[in-house]
Amino acid sequence: MKDLENVLKALADINRMRIVKLLSCRVMCVCELAYVLGITQPSVSRHLKKLKRAGLIKDMQDGFWTNYCIDKTSSGYTKAFLKCLNVWLADDRIVRCDAQKAKRAQRTTLCCR
Repeated sequence: MKDLENVLKALADINRMRIVKLLSCRVMCVCELAYVLGITQPSVSRHLKKLKRAGLIKDMQDGFWTNYCIDKTSSGYTKAFLKCLNVWLADDRIVRCDAQKAKRAQRTTLCCR
């Protein structure tokens, strides 16, 4: 039951749901997520930490950047909620806008200013 509680708490925030939806499309770094969401990088980092603790995402070091993606090895509640979230938010206006903005989010220009 604790695993379910952790997943529910992690997804109980609009920005964390938006992050999960973005990461279900592609790997992103903190600066790209901050750009799309319109929030600060420290805020994004705090959200990512909660999502990682719940087993929804994982990180990988890539030189200068830390990349974040959906943890496809997750099981149980995590996998079920990720699948449902993709269906539930498929037609959401905010999610569609995020996807369009994510196409313009390029780490080489955002992170190296």
